[in-house]
Amino acid sequence: MADADRNAAASAGPLEPAPILKRIRWGGTKLGSLLGKDLGEGDDWAESWEVADHGDDQSVVTAGQYAGWSLGRLVAERPRALFGRHATLPDGTPRTQFPLLIKFLDAADTLSVQVHPNDEQAKTYDPSENGKTEAWVIVDAERGASLYAGLKPETDADALRAASEAGSVEDLLHRFEVEAGDCVFIPAGTVHAIGAGIVLAEIQQSSDLTFRLYDWGYRDPQGNPRQIHLDESIACTDFNRGPVDPVSPRPLKGLSERSERLVEGEYFVIDRHTASAAFPLPSDDRFRVLMTLSGSATLLCERDSIELPTGKTVLIPADCKPLTVEPAAGGVTLLESYLPS
Repeated sequence: MADADRNAAASAGPLEPAPILKRIRWGGTKLGSLLGKDLGEGDDWAESWEVADHGDDQSVVTAGQYAGWSLGRLVAERPRALFGRHATLPDGTPRTQFPLLIKFLDAADTLSVQVHPNDEQAKTYDPSENGKTEAWVIVDAERGASLYAGLKPETDADALRAASEAGSVEDLLHRFEVEAGDCVFIPAGTVHAIGAGIVLAEIQQSSDLTFRLYDWGYRDPQGNPRQIHLDESIACTDFNRGPVDPVSPRPLKGLSERSERLVEGEYFVIDRHTASAAFPLPSDDRFRVLMTLSGSATLLCERDSIELPTGKTVLIPADCKPLTVEPAAGGVTLLESYLPS
């Protein structure tokens, strides 16, 4: 443990990271109109990286004791306060990177068909990268908006390669319509795409390693297609997975009026809380990330309080306790993400 971390004073309270906004051709303007992000000109605002410790993409704390600190600096200098029980990896080595990358996405147009490698595969392509298992929680969806997740039964590598070369990959994809509140878990190796008209929260491993399998015939303003990573995509595809559908939430007792477990996997746990009355969050020596999906609330932690309007994300260090959420009139829906035990 670093001396600075050992000697740190009382908890600095919940951390408010500044969003990192990214413009990509498939983006729109709903990060601003729905989630309150301060967008500039243009109508291609695609991603808001809410909590990030990935290379040069670093969340920066906006207020309090650690104002101006990057998340990478907090990991290096305050690991015990930030991570608690997860300050070391299972093999006992110190954790050197914040393990989750948390985003909001606005898909005004359909994204490319992609697949992500697992941890072992990722290191063969880029030793600095991790695999990319992720989950999506739909914040808003236009009528008829669809996701693509997994392949139709009995699709093999030869069939996928032939379809990619023929421009008919869509025929092999499992497609389904979605609505606000749906959650889809996308383990590494799952072929997937986000359709147009969807705003979602994305919780994933800290990785930006993506292989593009198919791009719907898209060409840039100069008439050039984007690169397709056919060999890498097929090598990383899990052909045993088959179709992937939205998860079935599992009720959790003893928290808010309606608390649900959406995902419980190797890399993260995701719970959703829908409440109109105050409720506690566990203080169990690990960090938590809260995202306000709708409504608003106040988060109380010891002497600190932070407002949680729609679209707000806060990172709660492990040493911040006790925790209470006080919903505003009209209630609140919060997404809570953390590492498994």
